[in-house]
Amino acid sequence: MSFDHPHGRNIADCKFVLATDLDGTFLGGTEEDRARLYDWIEANRETVGLIFVTGRDPKFIGKLCDGGVPWPEYVVGDVGTTIARVEDGKIHPIEPLEVEIAETWGDAGATVRDALHGHPGLTLQETDFRYRISYDLDPDAFDDSAHDKVREMGHDTLVSDNKYFDVLPRGISKGPSLRRLVTHLGIEEGRVLAAGDTLNDLSMLVCGLQAVAVGGSEQALLDKVSGKPQVHCAEAIGAAGILEAIEAFNLHPLPKGA
Repeated sequence: MSFDHPHGRNIADCKFVLATDLDGTFLGGTEEDRARLYDWIEANRETVGLIFVTGRDPKFIGKLCDGGVPWPEYVVGDVGTTIARVEDGKIHPIEPLEVEIAETWGDAGATVRDALHGHPGLTLQETDFRYRISYDLDPDAFDDSAHDKVREMGHDTLVSDNKYFDVLPRGISKGPSLRRLVTHLGIEEGRVLAAGDTLNDLSMLVCGLQAVAVGGSEQALLDKVSGKPQVHCAEAIGAAGILEAIEAFNLHPLPKGA
């Protein structure tokens, strides 16, 4: 089966499309809450579309879904630097949507790694991303001059959950890449819900789509989105917060008690 068109339909024809972060959001909450959300999605594949918008890489997503998490139709991965379709259990980058990302990044990886080698508070992550460099961050040891170093090289920095430090192509993040994908697919924006829980989700929560900061979100994110009418700040944690927002925005009928 092709997950571009589950049950023969196009995601643009769905009544509702969930564009969700993974860690702490789609994967957050109790096992019971996750099962309720996942079972509801699978039972409504004719009318519910699914996009993962995550810092995770395609390899991780494949293992996750092989382990029982619902497969998405599309992925905005690597903090917005990968835009891909999912077909037959494999993730395929959509080259026309990645041209600007690739050109903006160039072959910057080695230069960034050299510039930040040994920088206080940063430990290089082993995953070999295509258009980003990522570090684990020790906030007690971190020297924030890293931000200046990266900006001088023409790239952006992103700190999330006070423990991750990403170097990204200038102007590229989850929000712009999600909007690019939604436009490319012809999805009506009013049918989309963006969901997240940390600062690396901020750009998609404020990109103009309806959005939810799920319960348990990073306080720094909540401070940024508080009072924005298009952002629902959920009380329920993780997956349950997504269901809470679907009901709050009246995006799709839910089973009683969901």
